[in-house]
Amino acid sequence: MSAGRLTTQQVAELLGVKVQTVYAYASRGLLSSERVSGGKGSTFDAAEVAALAAGQRRQLPRPGGDAAGTGGAEWSTEPVTVLTELTLIEDGRLYYRGVDVVRFAERYGFEAAIGLLWGVGAEPGLRLTAAPDLVAALRRAGDTLPPGTRLPDRLRVTAAVAASLDPLRFDLRPENVRATGAALIAALVEALPEEPGGAREFVGTGTEGSLAARLWTRLAAGPPPAGAVDCLDRALVLLADHELAVSTVAARVAASARAHPYAVVSAGLGASDGPLHGAASALAHRLLDEVLAAGSAVPVVSEYLRTGRPIPGLGHRLYPQGDPRAAALLAAVGDLPGAGPVLAAVEDLVRAAGGHRSPAAETANVDLALAAFAHLAGMSVEAGEVIFSVARTAGWLAHAMEEYQAPPLRMRARGVYTGPPPEQG
Repeated sequence: MSAGRLTTQQVAELLGVKVQTVYAYASRGLLSSERVSGGKGSTFDAAEVAALAAGQRRQLPRPGGDAAGTGGAEWSTEPVTVLTELTLIEDGRLYYRGVDVVRFAERYGFEAAIGLLWGVGAEPGLRLTAAPDLVAALRRAGDTLPPGTRLPDRLRVTAAVAASLDPLRFDLRPENVRATGAALIAALVEALPEEPGGAREFVGTGTEGSLAARLWTRLAAGPPPAGAVDCLDRALVLLADHELAVSTVAARVAASARAHPYAVVSAGLGASDGPLHGAASALAHRLLDEVLAAGSAVPVVSEYLRTGRPIPGLGHRLYPQGDPRAAALLAAVGDLPGAGPVLAAVEDLVRAAGGHRSPAAETANVDLALAAFAHLAGMSVEAGEVIFSVARTAGWLAHAMEEYQAPPLRMRARGVYTGPPPEQG
């Protein structure tokens, strides 16, 4: 080892942290590491470590001080490493509590996935029901919204109104959070207006009365074709959680401050409202519309490139070899009647976006797969965002239950001030 370099274990001992935290420092750019030549492990610059140690020793009061009940205790500048038992993304696969999600979705529905994530088991699956009085109150609130209000905005209103109607919402014990969450997920769907002609006779295998069956009547007009509700159910399972996505971090931050479950869901809904996360499927839906209307993806992709717009629905940095959720959902979409033209448009889009690169350079992600399903089902552009939000509510609440058991207010980032120097005198 060269002079001025420290091993990972030495850095951990000097900083008084775990080895995993040293790697977290490195991943966030707080320390630079070099691989050991011809061996395993990394080394770190001793001067950088000393500077970081000096910064750690600064004594900073917790926000609120004694008034917040902290007794003037100090809080650490150490980056927060979130330990979770919920979701793992590894080697191009997605797992809920160690269970391969793609395989799980082939056998179980959304209610079972919630049971798995919430730690009560996949069988027989949770019952997702909301009290009739609650649903009636939420629908009355929904009736006061302006005509044309977007369905995702209705979800946000539902979460806020449901909170105001629950005087026991600050009971954060796991059993209460599960009961609250099951009712809220059902309420998010039941409070949405039904599509004209939405049929309540479903063709599927074990989906009659499921949340997916109820959600269909809010997103599509008329009865579903054979297998369509099963496909929607599979989409809900595949989207229920995805480790520490942006909206999940927002939900955990709210839970860290001991916000109630409705506020946790509201935080997740707020963070997912942007075009780069929950609303990404809407952009992919519009892109797919353009490709189908043009009869070819080449002129559409060319126009996106000419105007400098990113092409939505392609690639995922956590799945360099392809999004397994997209592959599973597109396979299910392929079993639906009339799927041929839509799937052909997806394949054409992937080829055109890849250009002269290898065929694997671009692959469809779950946003494009969700858009393909929504388009085939005759759903609106915003339907994919609704499906995402309803599904991910299960994951947000699972993460909240974990966070409620962790020390409070730990999800606190540190800023590096770059403004003008403070006034003197």
